Amino acid sequence: MREPKQWPRPADPPRSRVAYAAAHVAADPLGDNALGAPSAVDWEGTLAFRRHLWSHGLGVAEAMDTAQRGMGLDWAATRELIRRSSAEARSVGGRVAAGAGTDHLPARVADLDAVLAGYEEQIRVVEDAEAQVILMASRQMAALGRGPEDYHKVYGTLLGQVREPVILHWLGPMFDPALAGYWGSEDIERASESLLALMREHAAKVDGVKVSLLDADHEVRLRAELPEGVRLYTGDDFHYPELIKGGGGSHSDALLGIFAAIAPAASAALHALDNGDEAGYDAAFDPTVPLARHLFTAPTYYYKTGIAFLAWLSGHQPGFTMVGGLHGGRGIVHLSRAFRLADEAGLLPDPELAAARMNSLLDVAGVAR
Repeated sequence: MREPKQWPRPADPPRSRVAYAAAHVAADPLGDNALGAPSAVDWEGTLAFRRHLWSHGLGVAEAMDTAQRGMGLDWAATRELIRRSSAEARSVGGRVAAGAGTDHLPARVADLDAVLAGYEEQIRVVEDAEAQVILMASRQMAALGRGPEDYHKVYGTLLGQVREPVILHWLGPMFDPALAGYWGSEDIERASESLLALMREHAAKVDGVKVSLLDADHEVRLRAELPEGVRLYTGDDFHYPELIKGGGGSHSDALLGIFAAIAPAASAALHALDNGDEAGYDAAFDPTVPLARHLFTAPTYYYKTGIAFLAWLSGHQPGFTMVGGLHGGRGIVHLSRAFRLADEAGLLPDPELAAARMNSLLDVAGVAR
C-alpha cells in the first residue's frame, strides 16, 4: 500500500462552487439490520461522519438515496436523521439540505392528492429542522404521473408552499428503475422540456436541480437552458471533474454520492479551482475517477455498499454493516477492487487499519491469502 496522502483541512468552504456530499448512514453494529427489519442506526458514527464532511468544507445532502432511502432506511429513522443532522450542522456551522419525498407511503397510492400529501408531510419535517428542502424523486409519482401536466400539478403546488427555494431532484432509472419516465416522458429531451417549463414558472422557489443521469452531454445542454439564477447540481458520479470545472462560461455545482467517499480530494480540488489552479484541481480529482466509476458500476443502485465499505476501511465506523442488510449488495471481488483503487487515490488515511480490516473481510469471505 502507498503512504497516506496528507490532505489539507480548509478554513472555509470552497467559494467558486457549491458542493454537497450525499452522506450514508452508519448502522448500529448491535442492531438487527437484516433484510426488511427496522433501521438501527449508529447515531454517533453517523454524525461523526458528517462532521468529517463539514471539516473539509463540504455541505451535507442528508437523507438522500446514499442514505438508503427506499433501500433500508425507514421513515422513522429518516425523520430522526434529519432532525439530528440539522441540529449538528447548526452547532458546527455546516451546510445541510435534506430530502423530502414520499417513501413513507404505501407502494401504491390512490391518486396524485395522496402523493402531494405525502410530500407535504415530509417537507414539514425538513423545514421544521431548519434544513434546505430537496424535493426527491418519488416512486409513487412515477407510477401515477401520465404526463408533464401531472408533475406540474404536484410540484407546482409544492413550490407555491415551500418557505425557501428548494433543490429539485432528477434521479435516473440506473439509480432506481422505478423512476423511469420521470417528469412525464421516457424521452429524455421531452422530460427535460417538462422540467424546464416547471422551473421557469417557479424560478423564484428553485435554488437548483440535481441531475443524476450519468449523461454529461445532456447535462451541459440542460444547464444552458436553466432560468437565470437556477443552479445545476451535478449528480453524475462518472463525469463530475469536467462538469464541475465547466467551460464556455457555464459549470455545474455538485451534489454527489461519490463526494462522501472522496471528501478530502474533492475539497482539495475545489479549493484549487478557487485559486485558479487547474493543474491542482486535476491532480486531486483525476485519481478518484476510476474509483467512482467502479463504485457506481451496474447495478448502480448498489453503489451505497461501496460508500459504506470505504468509510469502514477509513476508520469512520466500527463495522461494515448497513441498515436493511445492504452490505451484501456487492461481492468480495468488487470490494477488493474498491480497496485497491481507494489506496491508489490516496484516500485511505490509515493504511495499517485499512489492511487489517480488508484482511478480516477476506478471511470471512473464505479467500485464501
